[in-house]
Amino acid sequence: MTASLLRSLGVEDADGGKALRRQIVLAMFVAVASVVLLGLSGWFLAGAALAGAAGPVVARGFNYLLPAAAIRLMAILRTGARYGERLTGHQAAFAAMTRVRARLYRSIAAMPPARALDVGRGEAVARLVQDAGAIEAALVRRSAPWSAGAAIVAAIASVAWIGWVGAALFALVAGAAIVIGERLSRTVLRPARSVQHSAGALKQRLLDYADAAAELRCFDLADRAAAEIDGLAADLDLAAAEQLRRTAWIEAVLPLAATFAAVGLLLSGAFADAPAAALGALAGLAAIGELGGMSRIFAERGAVDDARTRLGEYLSAPARGSVTAILPERPTIALRGGLAAACGAVVAIEGPSGSGKTTLVETLLGLRDASAGMAEIGGVDIALIPPEELRRVFAWLPQDAQLLTGTVRDNLSLARPDAGEAVFRDALEDAMIADRIRAMPRGLDTWIGENGEQLSGGERRRLALARAYCSDAPWLLLDEPLAAIDRATADEMMRRLSARIDRTGQGAILVTHASMELPVAVQMAVSG
Repeated sequence: MTASLLRSLGVEDADGGKALRRQIVLAMFVAVASVVLLGLSGWFLAGAALAGAAGPVVARGFNYLLPAAAIRLMAILRTGARYGERLTGHQAAFAAMTRVRARLYRSIAAMPPARALDVGRGEAVARLVQDAGAIEAALVRRSAPWSAGAAIVAAIASVAWIGWVGAALFALVAGAAIVIGERLSRTVLRPARSVQHSAGALKQRLLDYADAAAELRCFDLADRAAAEIDGLAADLDLAAAEQLRRTAWIEAVLPLAATFAAVGLLLSGAFADAPAAALGALAGLAAIGELGGMSRIFAERGAVDDARTRLGEYLSAPARGSVTAILPERPTIALRGGLAAACGAVVAIEGPSGSGKTTLVETLLGLRDASAGMAEIGGVDIALIPPEELRRVFAWLPQDAQLLTGTVRDNLSLARPDAGEAVFRDALEDAMIADRIRAMPRGLDTWIGENGEQLSGGERRRLALARAYCSDAPWLLLDEPLAAIDRATADEMMRRLSARIDRTGQGAILVTHASMELPVAVQMAVSG
């Protein structure tokens, strides 16, 4: 696996190319040093043994200082080069995957609305974690083919000490090991795909049931859900076991190749002196050992190829049309039918449940494809405005607002990271939740748990409203802001909203299913 993997994902850069070249050079040096070190060690030990057996005179004349110094030097250089290769490889892989994950997240958020709404959290998690992890592992090992090539060349040169027969024999064994490993890797493709599919399905179902845990217990469905999870986990276990069985055959190629190489080299060196035979045999063993990286590449090729294909589909998702005009800082909103309003106005969109109000909201936000003429923002047809530009216009309170797992401050900062305490306090006051936050042990820095589980349902919704208020977007887009609120609280909330609009100059679009006496500039009923 080389830089072409990153180029295929569109995230390769100049620094990544330089890091890959350094990694390759260091990996090749490690391979050559390993072959030379083990071969020289074999020659030295065999020569020392023969000199000792020949008697004291020969032993005293044996020069052990130079080979011993050479062995220590190669050991030190190999250790340093190995550290540099691992450090460079992991740093490059981490940097590349930082770009991949960031682009992947942005691509999921900006992909065509019809597709984005079909992406479940489990699938998104699988792509961000599972597939990205497979690519990361491949990037760490992308110098392995170069390392293996350098080791084989160095071993052939060393084995040539014995003779051309030994060199040819070693080249045949090493080549056979690579070819067999590559052929066996094809048998892993199907179980590898099954593992990826089963893991993704299990993640998706776990997330679905985790969100519905209370309802499952209430309706006595927890056991049935657990049984389904067990079934999915069993499918994953079976697929993983099959993948491991097939991978084991690939892993077995190296020990077999090493055995054949060692025996063959020793036999081919039977007519050479013992030190030369030991040098050739151990050099061959060292080179076969350096093929380990290739074995891992072969074993994981199916998972990496599938991950690259899936990530490529996400990263290459087509964008919507580009904006044809620069939107003003305070754009007007014009909906189909002639309704138009400027910032500072409050527009109420009313209609019964199922009449299309939420669909209209999601279209304004770029979460759904807009048809030409549906609406204009700042005089530009909404169908021509990319989602990121639409979302700059609106601060959104969705019907089912999600809170970040963290503190109150974390959640408010999502809307405006550079906002100060005064902005947060004003937003909490206008959302009628300031007293509750002040009563918390650490105020804004109080941990509210996953999706605000430390708060009541109404408090979570008012905190989400305060988050929308923190934004300096020109328009507030509030979907059912008065849901599950008594009339007195609703009246006070609307009074504060009206005062906030007078103070900030923002506009507001309110979505409600029931007609209420609201301080609105325009009211519009939305039919299905």
